[in-house]
Amino acid sequence: MGVCVPADLGGAGADFLSYVLVLEELSRGDAGVGVTVAVHTSACTLPLIAHGSEEQVAALVPPLASGEELGAFALTESGSGSDAGAMLARADESGRITGTKQWITNGSHAHTFLVFAKDPDKPSCFVLRRGAAGFAATREEEKMGLHSSSTADLVLDETPGERLGPQGGGMRIALSTLDGGRIGIAAQAVGIAQAALDVAVAYAKERRTFGAPIGSHQAISQKLADMQTSVEAARALTWRAARLKEGGRPHTVEGAQAKLLARASRARSRAKRSRSSVATATPASSRSSATTARQGHRDLRGHERDPAACHRPCIVGEARR
Repeated sequence: MGVCVPADLGGAGADFLSYVLVLEELSRGDAGVGVTVAVHTSACTLPLIAHGSEEQVAALVPPLASGEELGAFALTESGSGSDAGAMLARADESGRITGTKQWITNGSHAHTFLVFAKDPDKPSCFVLRRGAAGFAATREEEKMGLHSSSTADLVLDETPGERLGPQGGGMRIALSTLDGGRIGIAAQAVGIAQAALDVAVAYAKERRTFGAPIGSHQAISQKLADMQTSVEAARALTWRAARLKEGGRPHTVEGAQAKLLARASRARSRAKRSRSSVATATPASSRSSATTARQGHRDLRGHERDPAACHRPCIVGEARR
């Protein structure tokens, strides 16, 4: 839970790229767990470290980094999504917040919340703790997927908060947090796409038509090669964005590109996996077909380097002769 949190604050002390690798693998196994960890770390713990006072960091970060507590990021409202400046939640002079927040990841279980509210005219960021007066997590979303991740609405009724960063500096904190968060979303999408590719490759070995696994047919092997190419391209761009962030360099464009490409790769992988499960392809009988199949199969889990582990060694062998 604290992969890239400094060791003196209870974290593992790893770099941001290591954290991205962890998100990818978590999402490959369970996308909901990946979402939970990403919001907890990228959208709550890291902004606390970057913008909090020494007292706030010392009190709030160690339990988050150790996993004893969970964090959340509360920016979105029903009428304020991409247009975050249109938020209606407001804070009075004493820092008491009134308003609602919607679709908040970890909302039903988090202990520390970063909440954004007009203060009085420009948004500020506030730290709220579960159990504070006037705080309530309501209406857990019934989602089609990601059931291991909580998504809830928050109701705030003069709930006391502690300002994080300067008054009126909420938009700067929110936008910088979202810049890094996009890289985490890209990593999650890469993990999901890799899982879809794994399933597709396994099915291509199992399903047989015309006396051979469907993965030995040119049409299917090309689909698998396209999937692999998309996943690797998205992974490379995600890693580049992570390295830029780790180096303190601008990464807004790269993070957005990585998120877009990774999500597109995930969609393509899942769609092709679905189509390949019902495909009936003709055998690849010619030398050119076999060569194309071998090229499409290259780098799929190193099978080309180890023909004995390949599900179609006869075709790989034929292409090499």
